[in-house]
Amino acid sequence: MKKMKIQHITLIRLLIASGVALAAPTSFACSSCGCTLSSDWDSQGYATVPGGRIDLRYDFLNQSELRNGTSGTAKLKPASMSLPSDREIEQGTKNHYVTLGLDFNAGKNWGVNVQIPYIYRSHETIAEGDTDISSSKTSNIGDVKVLGRYLGLSEEKNFGLQFGLKLPTGSFHDNFSNGPQTGKALDRGLQAGTGSTDLLLGVFHFAALNQNWDYFAQGNVQLPFSERDGYKTGTSLNANFGLRYMANETVIPQLQINAKAGHRDSGSDADAENSGGSLMYISPGVTVSLSEKLKVFGFLQLPLYQNVNGVQLAPRYTVSLGMRYAM
Repeated sequence: MKKMKIQHITLIRLLIASGVALAAPTSFACSSCGCTLSSDWDSQGYATVPGGRIDLRYDFLNQSELRNGTSGTAKLKPASMSLPSDREIEQGTKNHYVTLGLDFNAGKNWGVNVQIPYIYRSHETIAEGDTDISSSKTSNIGDVKVLGRYLGLSEEKNFGLQFGLKLPTGSFHDNFSNGPQTGKALDRGLQAGTGSTDLLLGVFHFAALNQNWDYFAQGNVQLPFSERDGYKTGTSLNANFGLRYMANETVIPQLQINAKAGHRDSGSDADAENSGGSLMYISPGVTVSLSEKLKVFGFLQLPLYQNVNGVQLAPRYTVSLGMRYAM
């Protein structure tokens, strides 16, 4: 029994050292964003380890591929198409996220995690009826997430529940800044915030497969409470599975499979036809320990399956880089 407890403590420390999250938007909207890496693997086990943790991450998503259903469409440029068109032709969206993560335990069974994203996004599109490109730049704090956890469901502290809120802290009043649409409101799905308070519920489990490998499985649902100013983001379901190779405590390779299914957005201000869908990604990565308290990490997320409603922009890849400090 004592040996088993020591193994679990070692496992928990390795879990802490190697977690990573991708701060992707919570809705697909007109531009289909990448599926999130698990933001929870880094916090699993925190409730049994004293002290707090600070994360700082940079994430990049270049949504450059127009997709319809499961198929890609040719990238449409003004010179190669007949304009004006009877539908919007999105040209591209580049997303930069810097996310501050704060984590703290409140005893052996309880913990809390806060994610504060800053979003810089540039977007280009040709609106229905236009012949020239309109563009926008969004630079603002996004919607903050506060997520609690409970690990008292098993003696090993490796099975837990998650619960919390996504708060309406992000602005949703940005306008186009250049082109024929200058001064008109940017699509709600491209704003820094959704404007709504959402309920977050999840469950997770992690364990060792053998001396060198461990795994985790996690699922969560995000439920918006109500519509705000003519817009309500669709309910989304995330499922993640991950493996880690732990023969070397300094360099820990990892692999995740991430899946997300989202309902269409709704409301008079929503682009319901071109929102929602199902995505699956594979995400190889590595965490490197620079000291007992400081870790750095990097992940590359690649699409395995994309099925979007209507016509949406999707990324060919997603990059996440960051550092974690244990206080």
